[in-house]
Amino acid sequence: MENEEIRQLLKKYNEGRCTEEERAVLEVWYLEYNEETDINLSPREIHAMQHRVFRELPGNQHEFWKTGLRLAAAAVLIGIVVTVTIKLALPPGTPAAIAQDIAPGKNKAVLTLADGRKISLTDAVNGQVAGGPIRIMKTGKGEVTYQVVAKSRDGGSNTITTPNGGQWRVVLPDGTKVWLNAASSFTYPASFNGPDRIVHLSGEAYFEVAKDKLHPFRVQTKQQVVEVLGTHFNINGYTDEAVVRTTLAEGRVKVWMQGDTKLLMPGQETVLEDNKLSVRDADPREALAWKNGYFRFNDENIMSIMRKLSRWYDISVQYDGPAPESRLNGKISRETNISRVLTALESTETVHFKVEGRRVTVMR
Repeated sequence: MENEEIRQLLKKYNEGRCTEEERAVLEVWYLEYNEETDINLSPREIHAMQHRVFRELPGNQHEFWKTGLRLAAAAVLIGIVVTVTIKLALPPGTPAAIAQDIAPGKNKAVLTLADGRKISLTDAVNGQVAGGPIRIMKTGKGEVTYQVVAKSRDGGSNTITTPNGGQWRVVLPDGTKVWLNAASSFTYPASFNGPDRIVHLSGEAYFEVAKDKLHPFRVQTKQQVVEVLGTHFNINGYTDEAVVRTTLAEGRVKVWMQGDTKLLMPGQETVLEDNKLSVRDADPREALAWKNGYFRFNDENIMSIMRKLSRWYDISVQYDGPAPESRLNGKISRETNISRVLTALESTETVHFKVEGRRVTVMR
């Protein structure tokens, strides 16, 4: 579409005068526009373009996709092949479909030192939280860093644990950066002195591993080991999920379990299910969505979606009858209250919710 046509449609959209066909054309255009910016532009260009679009198209900071009849009309009108889903804008003034609200998670974690002492990183003041040959510092960004003051043969192991509704970042002594998602536990040496850099993970984390060809970096979970020299990858190994996913964003990693070894290239992931390890193509944007501040659902059922929401919003989930069978696609900010997320899900007309305290009931 030409710029003038887009401007006129945006004006009619804001005034509520768009026909169904015009709304379809505009929403499909925006879907393509937004996906192109994600792929082809620099972060600065993306931010500037999104700001301009957000200013004219209300509510698309809280987007959700839904298959509908308007898709076919849009495809005919603009003469292109489009994906099977479209974005539905959720205007800021849309009333929530629930009576109560729950705030999103935030930076919360507990640090357990080698001597057993526990430090609430949530409550600790910024600055040094532990001393000795290795200083442990808390920054103002929900982050812990390690500073080696003097050489130590063995600094012992530290563990950072995030609760439901919590997240944290840590910079290890070798410079490796780790982002921890909610309901996760990460154990690591306070100093790396051996031939290998070995850490342990339960839950989900994103790693940017500092390069060191002489000292391989290994992440051990309950079921597998991931070995790297220097790379960026995400591991989703929650015990309440049926599969363990290791998704590679940059570099190369080797994943093995019980003698089976797989080598990953960027844009691939291993899937460990029923003690079988396989490799498939993956979209790193989906795996890293949580780290970048939003939920991204890709052909996902409601039970999987609700497990993610339960960890981030610290809620309990129950089902009134069988869970809806529809599979949903969408993206929505993790920084919003749960009412916005549930209202967006309800806009698909496949599911409804009732909230009582921190308990969410899922209904057809």
